[in-house]
Amino acid sequence: MLSAIRPLVLAAAVLSPAIVLAQNAKIAAKIDGIAITEDDLKAAQDDIGASMPQLDAAQKRKYVLDYMLDLKLLARAAEKQKMAEGPDFARKLAYLKDRALMEALMTKEGNAAVSDEKLKKFYEDAIKGLPAEEEVHARHILVPEEADAKKVVARLKAGEDFAKVAGEVSKDPGSGKEGGDLGWFTKDRMVKEFADAAFAMKPGEISAPVKSQFGWHVIKLEERRNKPAPTLDDVKDELSSYMQKKAQQDLILKLRQEAKIERFDADGKPEAPAAAPAPAPAEQKKP
Repeated sequence: MLSAIRPLVLAAAVLSPAIVLAQNAKIAAKIDGIAITEDDLKAAQDDIGASMPQLDAAQKRKYVLDYMLDLKLLARAAEKQKMAEGPDFARKLAYLKDRALMEALMTKEGNAAVSDEKLKKFYEDAIKGLPAEEEVHARHILVPEEADAKKVVARLKAGEDFAKVAGEVSKDPGSGKEGGDLGWFTKDRMVKEFADAAFAMKPGEISAPVKSQFGWHVIKLEERRNKPAPTLDDVKDELSSYMQKKAQQDLILKLRQEAKIERFDADGKPEAPAAAPAPAPAEQKKP
């Protein structure tokens, strides 16, 4: 457990060993009369959660409480040894404070950027800009040799059911058991020879043998359509993450533009300011 101690929580413990408790704070434990609250446990769990083993709720609480007890004891022992004194510790503490403030502001900015209304508008604007993309629903039968594929075509032309033949002879371990069904796919999802053949067909057609790196295919095209746009529920998490990161990045860029930033090399000499990126050439109009 001691190896899991992280500097941010340790710094907070050293800085504020006698935090004034709110009247409604629930006390989880005391060390020589000094309380550790449930809020303290939550802060610690937020800090070390990624390194914790898989535990149920009761075991997790005990793990975090043990961690906090050890942390407080070690922090108090470190203070007695005057380890909190000196410029090195002050520098580290200042860095950890800055990092904590940065994380708090970034979280606030990210959360403020996302709401149901903003998500819906962003989704609707994104959907409008999506280009139409065609996809097809097809089946195939995969065999090792061209002669085998020609036999398959002959059986299908004689009226045998495609799914039945696929179940009997197809060497594709995935689709063979499903009657050769590949479901819906866009052209970029398949190897070129297969995709070119499938997307050149009409619904209900059966192809001549098609060779690819996997063997010989006989393809049946079931349906064609424009790929439907994903629903908001399908992409809600992805859009939320993007909107949060965009808001955070915009904040960083804004603060950089407002500040006077000077850089120095390892020898303490001023660095030349970075050149602004060249503007993109104007697009020439076509005659």
